[in-house]
Amino acid sequence: MRFATVKLLASVLVFSTVGAQAQTMKLDHWSKAQLLERAKHLEQEAARGDGSASETLEKYPHHYTMLAFREKSGGGELHQNFADMFVILDGRATVVTGGSVVDQKIVGPGEIRGKSVEGGTREEVKAGDVVHIPAGMPHQTLVADGDTVTYFVVKAEETR
Repeated sequence: MRFATVKLLASVLVFSTVGAQAQTMKLDHWSKAQLLERAKHLEQEAARGDGSASETLEKYPHHYTMLAFREKSGGGELHQNFADMFVILDGRATVVTGGSVVDQKIVGPGEIRGKSVEGGTREEVKAGDVVHIPAGMPHQTLVADGDTVTYFVVKAEETR
């Protein structure tokens, strides 16, 4: 009898937790037009700063989404615990992957930045392309003079 009561209480706790999670779950939907409109302020920030700007759109338990704009090349980077997925919304760039980060510095837990990526593979990307960069892979986004790129980013926690 006592075991049955404990089992019933455990079931109630599990189902009430699932119910609470279901009530807080929501759908996030952004159209390309909405993202490009939202990116206009990022373009202004990039012009006032170092040529790039980004913002976090939403955080979830094991990933988060961002919107990014670049009018200049970025430095090399490596995320030890997060994969990057880019959806190119507008413009074009070159993504360098592999190789090694030059003059690397640890800027946070699992986050390395540097001057550039040396010895990587170059891929041209343009509007409509999707890029997946696994956790632990050095990468860099290069933007040619006069070009810009706007992209949606999913940063997904990835354990190895």
